[in-house]
This record gives sequence, structure tokens and C-alpha cells, in this order.
Amino acid sequence: MTIERQLRDGGLSKSDVANLQRRLFLKRGLSLSALTLLSGCDITNTGPVDGFLRIFSRMNDGVQAALFRPNKLARTYPESMVPKEFRFNAQYGADRIPTLNPVTWRLELSGAISDKKSWTLEQLRAMPQTSYVARHVCVEGWSMIGKWGGVPLRAFLEKVGADLGARYVDFHCDDPIAYSTSIDMASALHPQTILATKYAGEPITDPFGAPLRLRTAVKLGFKNPKWIRAIEVTNTYPGGFWEEQGFNWFSGL
Repeated sequence: MTIERQLRDGGLSKSDVANLQRRLFLKRGLSLSALTLLSGCDITNTGPVDGFLRIFSRMNDGVQAALFRPNKLARTYPESMVPKEFRFNAQYGADRIPTLNPVTWRLELSGAISDKKSWTLEQLRAMPQTSYVARHVCVEGWSMIGKWGGVPLRAFLEKVGADLGARYVDFHCDDPIAYSTSIDMASALHPQTILATKYAGEPITDPFGAPLRLRTAVKLGFKNPKWIRAIEVTNTYPGGFWEEQGFNWFSGL
């Protein structure tokens, strides 16, 4: 579906379109530069091609990071627009959705964090909570408005003594493909980045990442991992499941 079609059908706001067009412009510009540099290469040899494309993808990450405004809030919507259930989307079918026991589940911590004790779901629920209604934008081309609630990631990182000057926050998931992804620290500290335990005021259910998922309004959908089991704060680039397959790492909105 084209950007214009999504705008006409109400799937994207004008600000969403502007941001998407900016990313497409950057991507196309970098792709053209890559092809120019590769004009003397045998493009059937994918090793050098992949190497160049990864270099320019990193450049794209840098440009997006420079454009990112850490205190600018994403557009929010009235609760009347929140559907009762959110759309299920994963790298596998609904028959492989994991079921984690919320009583025995633990969140493990590692890296540049002073207090690495594991956390229970009840401890997370005891922290001050927040919620907001925003649009989730998937790299596959669909979007959906939802209301997510939980602990601001910034408050959690401060509570456990994380190094807020570190570069990355890495997430590992307890699902059939051991999904992982990572985000920059500036996005992790954004007011609309939360460790979500609720959807539409109720505890999130198995298909949507129970008992804990990340919800950030400043990243594309695949940067919102579900069924989180571990968080690491690090200065070493951690990559991620889709990032290692060529998806743009920063992937901001």
C-alpha cells in the first residue's frame, strides 16, 4: 500500500507521512550512493555488495540518530479509538505463541547496571505506572492505534542503576526464535518508551507478549520486542534478529 493510499484511508497522519518520506529519501539516497561506488564491482558477488550496504545502513542510522529529538512526543489519540484487541504479528504462527508463567517469570539484568538482581512481575507492577494511546507502525506496511501501560523504561533503568550514558539497551525474548533487538539509549529514555504490562487497561495476554513487552512510540514495530526475559545495557553494538538480516537498526519514526 502506498503512503498516499494509507493517508487517504486514515492509516497515517500527515506527520507520519513526512517522517516516512524523510526515511525513504535517506534510504534511496544512500542506495544510489552505494550503487555508484559499486559500479566497478561484480554485483553477482554478494559479499562486497552486502558489506557496502551495511556501511551505508550504519550511515543511515547516524543520520536518523542526529535527527531524533529525545523529548518530542509522538502523536496521541483518544481512548475511543482503541480496539479491544491488538493485532497479532510475529515471525511464526499463532500455534507457536509462548505461554510464560507470570508467577515464575523473572526479568534478568546484565551489562552496565549496578543492581543486577532479577525482577518479578509484581515488583514491576509496584513501580509508578504510565499509559498512552499511540500508533504502532509496522515495517510490513500496516499500522494500528493501541493503548499501552506499564513502567517508563527510564524510571526502571534509573532504579537499577543503569549507566544512562551507555549507547545501547538490548532486549532478549523467551519465544520460539529467541528474538532479540536493541535500541539507542536516547530512545530508551524517551517518555513514551515503557516496559508494558497492560493493553487497554488490562494485563497483556500471551499473543501480545505477556507478561512483559517493550512499547515505544518512536520506533517501528519490530523494535518493540515481546515476551522479554532479559535486558542488557552495553556500549558494544548488540544488533538483533532482524537487524542481522539487513533491517535498518535505528528504525525510528
